[in-house]
Amino acid sequence: MTQPLLIEIGVEELPAVPLLKIVKNIEESWKNLLEEYQLQSKFEFLYTPRRLVLKHGAMPLAQANSVVELMGPPMAAALKDGVMTQAGEGFAKKCGVAFEELERTQSNGREVLYFKQQKEGLSTSALLQEMLEKWIASMAFGKMMRWGAREDEFIRPIRWLQVRLGDEVVPVELFGVQSDTKSYVHRMANFDAVEVKSIAAYETALENGAVILYPSRREEIIASQFDALEREHGIFIERDPQLLAEVVAITENPKALLGSFDESFLELPPEVIITSMKEHQRYFAVYEGGNLTNKFIVVSNAYTEDYSKVLAGNERVLRPRLADAMFFYYNDLRRGLSTEGLEKIQFMDGLGSLSDKIHRENEIALRLLVRYIDRAVEESGKSSAELEGLMDRAIRLAKADLNSEMVYEFTELQGLMGYYYAVALGEDPLVCTAIKEQYMPVGEGAELPSAIFSSIVAMSIKLDTLLGLFSIGKIPTGSKDPFALRRAVNGIVRIVTENDLSFDIDEVIEMLKEAYAPFDVTQLREFIIERITKSLDANPSVIAAVLASGESDINEIAKKVTALGDIVLSEDFKEYFSTFKRVANISKEIDLQNRLDIDISLFKNDAEVSLYNAYEKILFQKFDDHKSRLEALFALKPQLDTYFDEVMVNAPEEELRVNRRHMIGSIYKTLRDIADIKEISI
Repeated sequence: MTQPLLIEIGVEELPAVPLLKIVKNIEESWKNLLEEYQLQSKFEFLYTPRRLVLKHGAMPLAQANSVVELMGPPMAAALKDGVMTQAGEGFAKKCGVAFEELERTQSNGREVLYFKQQKEGLSTSALLQEMLEKWIASMAFGKMMRWGAREDEFIRPIRWLQVRLGDEVVPVELFGVQSDTKSYVHRMANFDAVEVKSIAAYETALENGAVILYPSRREEIIASQFDALEREHGIFIERDPQLLAEVVAITENPKALLGSFDESFLELPPEVIITSMKEHQRYFAVYEGGNLTNKFIVVSNAYTEDYSKVLAGNERVLRPRLADAMFFYYNDLRRGLSTEGLEKIQFMDGLGSLSDKIHRENEIALRLLVRYIDRAVEESGKSSAELEGLMDRAIRLAKADLNSEMVYEFTELQGLMGYYYAVALGEDPLVCTAIKEQYMPVGEGAELPSAIFSSIVAMSIKLDTLLGLFSIGKIPTGSKDPFALRRAVNGIVRIVTENDLSFDIDEVIEMLKEAYAPFDVTQLREFIIERITKSLDANPSVIAAVLASGESDINEIAKKVTALGDIVLSEDFKEYFSTFKRVANISKEIDLQNRLDIDISLFKNDAEVSLYNAYEKILFQKFDDHKSRLEALFALKPQLDTYFDEVMVNAPEEELRVNRRHMIGSIYKTLRDIADIKEISI
C-alpha cells in the first residue's frame, strides 16, 4: 500500500549560492536513502527561501518483507566433542538466536550450520526519523550555524516541521522542532503559522499566503514579467542564468520592477555598473538600442498592492554603490597604471613575487613573438621592432590593475579594468586589447583572444603558471586542480588550434625550462598530452594512433586526429583496416629507424611494380592536408591486396625477402608519419 508523503523543513532565509551548489546532491541523497531503506518511489524536491520540501505521490507504507538466509561454519568446526566452539557461538550470535535453534544443511558436500528467517519490513513511519537525520547530515552547505543552546549545526535555524504520511502526522523531531500540521506563508501575507488541513491542501495554503512552491514556476513568472516589461518599455533585459537562479532561490512571490539611476553613472565602464548591480543588489542590466542604459530590473519578494516604495528603496540603495564605483574609477585613473608594489606580493612560495612572474612572462612572450612574428606583423600592420616593444609594454601592464581600487572591490574585473584604464591613458590599441584578453579563454567554449598579439600574451601567462607550478611540485592529482592547470592547457590547445599556430610541446618546454627549478619534463609533457586527448572530440583510439606517430606539435596532433577520424568513420574503412593492419603486422619485424632502400631490379612480377609505382607517386605528390595524404595511402589497398596474393614477402632468398619487407615497411612508415594504424580499434 502507498500514501502521499509531505516533508516540509521550515528554515530562516536560506542563502541562495550555497543552496544552488548542492541542489542536485540534496535530491540524489534522498533518492539514495530511499534505495537504502527499500522504499523506492517517485518524489519531487522543492525549495523556497524558507523551506525545503519533499513530495511523494505514492510512498510505500512499509518495507517489503524479505527472507534472510545465512550459511555458517561446517559442523566439524562448530562442534568439538559435542561442545559448541567459538565459531559456532559466533554464528549463533550473528543470527540473534540460540545455537540449538540453528538448522543444518549441505554445502559443497559438507554439513554446515544454516539460518533462515522471514524478516518483516519496517513501517515507513518508524523509519522516517532516521532517514531525515541522515538526509539533513548529507547536506554539505559549507559554513553552518548553531543557534540557541544547541550543539548541532545546519545552514540556517530550523523553525517548523511537517512530516505527513497520508492523514497521519509522523512524529519526527529535528533540531528540537517537533513535526505538526502548521506551516508559514509569506510574512507580508500572514506572520503567524497557518494550519494545513491535509497534504492535498498544502499547495493551496501556500498560494493563498503568496508563496509559489515550485522553483520552475517562479522562474516562469519572472520570465513572463521580463517579457512584458521589454514590450512595454522597448528595452532588452540581460537574462544572466546564474543571477536568475539566485533570484528564483530568494523569492517566494517574485515581482519584476523597472528602476533607474542617475545618467551620470554611465560614464563608468558598463561592466563596472553591471557587476556592482549584480554582486551587491542582484539587479539585472537593461539595454536600449544595444547600449547599457540607466535602468535596471529588480525582482522583489514583497507582497503588496503598491510597489512604488519598494522600487524607490532599491533605487536609493543602488546610488551609493555606483558612487563608490565612480570614486574608485577616477581615483585609479589619476594614479595611472603602475606595477609598483607588485614586488611585495608573493605569487607562490618558490616562484617569487608577482613582479618575478611578470618578468618570466615577458621572456616567454618575446620568445613566442619570434615564432609567430610573420603572423603578428601581417595581422597588425606593425614592424617586428614595434611589436617587440609593444609586447614588452603589454606584459608589464597586464597585472597593473591589481593595484587598483576597483579590482580590489571587484576582483572579477581584473584585466578588464586594466583595459579601460589603458584606453583612457592612451596606450596602443594592441596593448589595451591584450590586457583585456590576457586570461582568455576562461573556460570550455569561452571566447578566445581576438588577435595573435593578444594570444601570445594569454599563452605566456598560462605557460609560466604551468611550468612554474610543475617546478615546485604543485601538480594536479585526481580531480583536484586548485590552480586550474588543466584549464590553462585547454586554453593553450584552443588558442593554438583555432589560430592554426605551430606549437611543438617538446621544443617549447625545452626552450623555457631553464627559467625554473629543475623538474620532471616528461611528467609535464604527459600532462599536456593527456589534456589534449580530453579536449579533442574523437575516437580515443584515433587519438592514440596519432600520438603513437611521435607527433608533439599540438596543432598537428589536432589536424591529424581530425583527418584520421573522418576516414575511420567512412563506410569503407573496415576494408582498408584489414589490409593495412597486415601491413603493420609485417612491419613489426623491420627496424624502421634504418634506411629502407628498395631495389627495383629485384622485382619479379607486375604486382611489385604496380605497388611501387603507385607508392612512389604518393611520395612525390604535394598534398593540401593530412586527410588527402591519408586517402591517397589508403587508396593503395588494391595494389597491396594483389601484392599479398601474388608475392611471397618472406621469400627464402634473403635479398628478395629484405627488399620486399622494405617495400611494405616504407608504406607503413609513411602512414605512421600521420598515425600508427595498429592502435585503432573499430
